[in-house]
Amino acid sequence: MKIKPLFDRIVIQEVQSATTTSSGLVLPDSAQEKPQMAKVLAIGPGGIIDGKEIVMQIKVGDTVLYNKYAGSDFKLDGEEVTILRQSDVLAIVEN
Repeated sequence: MKIKPLFDRIVIQEVQSATTTSSGLVLPDSAQEKPQMAKVLAIGPGGIIDGKEIVMQIKVGDTVLYNKYAGSDFKLDGEEVTILRQSDVLAIVEN
């Protein structure tokens, strides 16, 4: 399924976090924190929002850090994705 977000929204997919500790203990899903790093799958066009022009600074394929409780989670084609506003992104991770 292809998704196209509106306005200043972006679609992200969380980067998998480690499921074991450095000492080798396996962590169940309930004990893991929600990751705050994700890959951008789709971006909206930006535009005039609340009287201000929003230019999209993020592009598809970027890896970003975002606010812990930002966005709404959805399941598309069996994959978990999050849709949030560009303003909820804190930084772009460069390799």
